[in-house]
Amino acid sequence: MSYISDLSQSQEYLSFRSNVPLKRIVVDSDNTKGWRVYDCGPKNVKSPLICLPPVSGTADIYFKQALALSAKGIRVISAEAPVYWNVKEWCEGFKKLLDYLGIIKAHLFGASLGGYLAQKFAEYTHKCPRVASLILCNTFTDTAVFNNHESAAIFWMLPGLVLKRMLMSNFGAEKVDPEMVEAIDFMVERLESLPQTELASRLTLNCLKGYVEAHKLSDIPVTIIDVFDEYALSNTVREELYKCYPSAKLAHLKSGGNFPYLSRCAEVNLHLQIHLRQFDDTNFSSSDRPLVNKI
Repeated sequence: MSYISDLSQSQEYLSFRSNVPLKRIVVDSDNTKGWRVYDCGPKNVKSPLICLPPVSGTADIYFKQALALSAKGIRVISAEAPVYWNVKEWCEGFKKLLDYLGIIKAHLFGASLGGYLAQKFAEYTHKCPRVASLILCNTFTDTAVFNNHESAAIFWMLPGLVLKRMLMSNFGAEKVDPEMVEAIDFMVERLESLPQTELASRLTLNCLKGYVEAHKLSDIPVTIIDVFDEYALSNTVREELYKCYPSAKLAHLKSGGNFPYLSRCAEVNLHLQIHLRQFDDTNFSSSDRPLVNKI
């Protein structure tokens, strides 16, 4: 890897990588396709928090959530998909991954494309629900916002360098604090590590014509985590997400940019804990710890 960020050399990240193994789990008939998974916390929990990365992210971008929440008894899984070229394929693969891991229902935390795919999976399984709840961060409900439907057909043939430059143009590094600069550098490093086929497939998923049928998700508890400073998506996209989930709990961060789970990890982790707390002492608890105040 040509680029090395400060965050990837931090004691926290190095501790994560040395203590949590990266697993490659093959669930499709094609043995070349393997999900990359980090699994932290108590393995007896059958409704964990599963984190899904954006286009430019790898599974380890959620290491701050994995370390902090697993220390509190919450099972946290970060899952990075192999190459899929349409949303239905991705949903089928993710369902097989849940089956392989013995997960009945999961709490899905997704950023950008990860949030969109989390919603599409909840929609895909709505007749036989596999999603206990959703936490959506800087995400969208309709791929029309990218005005790139035609481009989706040619991403597979574009060089990796071109795809990386397209993505990095959205990162932005103006008027940001040191934590946000650190987060951007780390995400650039992750992006540099991705091969052309993986980037092309993710951008294709991101831009293929599609939208979330939110009425099918009306029974699923939702928390929306948003930043109030600049990030890649517009305010119109944010408002559309709110309209789709009128009963959602809103968690607003004053700042954080595109990657608040890295730059504002303490705040994001707190909102994740608050969201998951409603499931304590139920069949869909993400933690193996009993309620402190239980009588």
